[in-house]
Amino acid sequence: MFYYSFTELKSYIFMQNKITKLFNIKYPVIQGGMVWISGYKLASAVSNAGGLGLIGAGSMYPNVLREHIQKCKKATDKPFGVNIPLFYPQIDEIIKIIIDEGIKIVFTSAGNPKLYTKYFQKHDIKVVHVVSSVKFALKSQEAGVDAIVAEGFEAGGHNGREETTTFTLIPMVKEKINIPLIAAGGIASGRGMLAAMVLGADGVQIGSRFVASEESSAHINFKNSVVKTEDAGTDLTLKELIPVRLIKNKFYHQVQDLYSKKPNTEQLKVLLGRARAKKGMFEGDLENGELEIGQIAGLIHKIKPAAKIIEEIVSEFKLTQKEVDEIEF
Repeated sequence: MFYYSFTELKSYIFMQNKITKLFNIKYPVIQGGMVWISGYKLASAVSNAGGLGLIGAGSMYPNVLREHIQKCKKATDKPFGVNIPLFYPQIDEIIKIIIDEGIKIVFTSAGNPKLYTKYFQKHDIKVVHVVSSVKFALKSQEAGVDAIVAEGFEAGGHNGREETTTFTLIPMVKEKINIPLIAAGGIASGRGMLAAMVLGADGVQIGSRFVASEESSAHINFKNSVVKTEDAGTDLTLKELIPVRLIKNKFYHQVQDLYSKKPNTEQLKVLLGRARAKKGMFEGDLENGELEIGQIAGLIHKIKPAAKIIEEIVSEFKLTQKEVDEIEF
């Protein structure tokens, strides 16, 4: 069962759909607010190219976030937002900065959306919550969020424990909610975007493809590692702590060796230590750091400007629409 016909998609997607209206953007393409990756340079580049750029607050001290927001305002006159993991230890300071700086779009994750949604909305801030299951999509809708990101376990970084794939999750969530739906996880091309939207998504959130952009804050070693990663080069692990998808490097294999000894959670925490993600993605330690990336890395072959990435996604989307229209049944 198709939720949108291809004819409907033509007139809907690149004019004014639910997501472009909600955020006042040109294309329903949202850049993931990834820790250690999504600073003001990437967010402003994506927004300037017609998408929605997000600053990733999860790896920033409050004063650093304020600096990035202020620099982003100078770099773009287009809408942009901030992504906040709700378990952030200085969450109250982060929220105060967001309100003080006049941010109007917030994406939340890793926590209960009921805690802050109404408070944000009282300050005229649109709230989008990231979920990995139908259950949490419904809870988010009940909490009053303005839209939902449904993320499958193909995604990079921290994931849900359900291991539901994106293209299974999207139609199941679509069936149950009546607010705008954004698909995430395993999408890095126009073809992937078209497929997600045929299944019922109103837009897409893309993370991994923007890691390998010129403007991302990722270390060049990490960017080059992403480009070299093949289809079987990642794995979802550390599920006893917070599930995370990683490139299979030295650290990943140390984790697997420990699993062979049937460790408890404390032993896993000791091995993980602190700042592994910073070490790998921001500092470029390809052996001892966490290298968080999605399965779609196998489709990423070159580091490009963010604007070029969006241009290629939109062009491929439109070309694929035409190809599908020519198919006879």
